[in-house]
Amino acid sequence: MEETIPHRRFNVYQALGGGSVADVLLWRRWVGSVIVLLGATGLWLLFERGGYNLLSFVANVLFLLVVVLFLWAKSASLLNRPLPPVPNLEIPEETVAKAADVIQVYANYTLSIARDIAIGRNLKLFAQVASALWLASYIGSLCNFLTLVYIGVLFTLSVPVLYDKYQHHIDEKLSLAHGIVHTQYRKLEDILLRNIPFPSNKEKKTE
Repeated sequence: MEETIPHRRFNVYQALGGGSVADVLLWRRWVGSVIVLLGATGLWLLFERGGYNLLSFVANVLFLLVVVLFLWAKSASLLNRPLPPVPNLEIPEETVAKAADVIQVYANYTLSIARDIAIGRNLKLFAQVASALWLASYIGSLCNFLTLVYIGVLFTLSVPVLYDKYQHHIDEKLSLAHGIVHTQYRKLEDILLRNIPFPSNKEKKTE
């Protein structure tokens, strides 16, 4: 009799960083998850359905904040009250260096892909990039950027917790779908390569 290999469970919590963000995304801190969901929904309704302008909203919020802090500081000096607890806002050099390193890695990776397509003539990579760009363009034509961000928030608050709960069943379906997509992709790749004329060995020798 064949022994069945037990399914190894993927630790979603550790993959998400294992901190406060993971607690919110997995609804372990349901108060924070509800605040993120209601906040994103409120902003989407305000800008998308209410017709409010993002630039005007940011300017009005900052204006209100500056007025409140100014009046608070003036009243505190007249009434001998403590000043508003405004922290010393500055970006550390380490944070800037880390962000620059991350940007450099992604920029170099993007340039290497462009080089492989333009100089290396990697047909498979070209097909993957073209498909991804076409899909992004198609999704962008269906909805605007704000709606796309809101959909992304909904996905981040639903997909991780659903995968963590039904991981075994989802992995089985994904494995089946991956096999079907891979088979169809190989067929499409063979058709494309068959229709592209390549110089034969005789032609190369006569040149």
